[in-house]
Amino acid sequence: PLAQVRGLGTAKSGLSHWWHQRLTAIALLGLVVWMAGLVAALATGSNYQAALNILAHPLNAAVVMLFVAVGLWHAALGLQVVFEDYISHEGVRLAAVTFARMILIVLGVVSIVSVLKIAL
Repeated sequence: PLAQVRGLGTAKSGLSHWWHQRLTAIALLGLVVWMAGLVAALATGSNYQAALNILAHPLNAAVVMLFVAVGLWHAALGLQVVFEDYISHEGVRLAAVTFARMILIVLGVVSIVSVLKIAL
């Protein structure tokens, strides 16, 4: 009750954020293994056209897009925690979180559009 009186919220307010960080980390474990295999396949002397053919496969394209989306979401969550921990001025902290999310969204859109351009 004291935390609510001070306007600090309940102790459960960060649980969703913490849980999303853990879920994205677990999802990234499998995605990183797939991506490592994909990079290894691309590094085995493939020429440009062979690399395009590998990335154009629907399953590979889907995994690459998932890797980008989940990885950037995980990065956004992690950066938010870092900014909240180390930036004391609320306005600067909000600007940093917003700017980081905007940059990550742009990176995600460009990456996914690039994969779709190869796959389609």
